[in-house]
Amino acid sequence: MSFALVFPGQGSQSIGMLADLAATYPLIKHTFEQASEALSLDLWALSQSGSEEQLNQTDNTQPALLTAGIAVARVWEAQGGGKPTLCAGHSLGEYTALTYTHALAFEDAVRLVAERGRLMQQAVPHNIGAMAAILGLDDNAVKQACAHAAQNEVVSAVNFNAPGQVVIAGHKAAVERAIAACKESGAKKAILLSVSVPSHCALMTPAAERLSETMATLNWQLPDIPVLHNADVMVHTDVEAIQQVLAAQLHQPVRWVESIEKMAAENIQQVIECGPGKVLTGLHKRINKSLQALPMFDNASLDKALQAINGS
Repeated sequence: MSFALVFPGQGSQSIGMLADLAATYPLIKHTFEQASEALSLDLWALSQSGSEEQLNQTDNTQPALLTAGIAVARVWEAQGGGKPTLCAGHSLGEYTALTYTHALAFEDAVRLVAERGRLMQQAVPHNIGAMAAILGLDDNAVKQACAHAAQNEVVSAVNFNAPGQVVIAGHKAAVERAIAACKESGAKKAILLSVSVPSHCALMTPAAERLSETMATLNWQLPDIPVLHNADVMVHTDVEAIQQVLAAQLHQPVRWVESIEKMAAENIQQVIECGPGKVLTGLHKRINKSLQALPMFDNASLDKALQAINGS
């Protein structure tokens, strides 16, 4: 059975995430303990009983989500889930995919994404940037609205999540102008997102440059399972190219629709979302109905995914 494991990005976190799985599988808490030691921060306490404000701080969110994804993947393997044909991750989730495929040691990855969060926050002061979800408008119309609204500021389409669901990011005032332009063009909804940084737009270029310097100090390996990257929808077989595409990802769009369509073209039959929530699963059902889309975030969904792959 040809299947892909995919890992979610920011927005999938919630207080109490993975509690159901952790009650059954000690491996979940053990994984969080490893990450907590690497960061000198109790990520399990933060994700179970911390405040939403703390968990949603990007330098906390990113290591918490990477740890959650790896924890679920470890349980998946321990329960006989087997190796996927292909892996990918949405934005931050791409780092989880690379960690799962042994391109980077787990502790190094946890520290790297925490630093990624800090660099992103430093790149754009609070309240200067914004992101918004545009619903019910085609990709080109969103791009045109952004071009019209920029007025010497930055605003661009940054997440192509599903047909009729595009996220834009940039300077706050430019994003607000683009929201108005999208509504004028017939968007069903245009909603400002509750985020602390405008990811995947040109404002993140300074953060990408500093992130490249940090990545160069780490010990990278080639992934032992192909990983499809956000920025160019390609699999890379060179460590330097992987680092370059990760840096580019910070200030270039997440091409998720194309990534899922590429999986379908490669004869992937199931796409299993490995981590808290089911945000990606909802997108996949809208992108390509020929793929079986399954989440894996609690005991019931884990059992269902295992049955789908193992045919039991």
